[in-house]
Amino acid sequence: MRFTSTPRGANLARHLAEWCHAYATEPHDTVTLIVAELAANAVRHGHVPGRDFHLSLSATRTTIRIEVTDTRTERRPSVGDPQPPPPQAESGRSGGPGKTIWAEVGTEGGGPS
Repeated sequence: MRFTSTPRGANLARHLAEWCHAYATEPHDTVTLIVAELAANAVRHGHVPGRDFHLSLSATRTTIRIEVTDTRTERRPSVGDPQPPPPQAESGRSGGPGKTIWAEVGTEGGGPS
């Protein structure tokens, strides 16, 4: 989903995340917290007037994946030759216009996968 790159947009993204898992469980609280933080960072550090940030939530039987993409291309992290994260990584960055920050949360046992 697309949200305005404003504090209100970040708040709406957080509320959407609250619906992704059973209320008052550890995965629910963890996903809500991660979405709130990544959306706030996209608004604060990746804001470009007239451009929205994107939130993607996807789930498998055991994992919820959160991706937040801002559209500020001129402030990309300088990490030399970007290497894809290892398969067991729990979070990371992706290329494309702007920055995509992602994290995965395990739904079995309540902790990160």
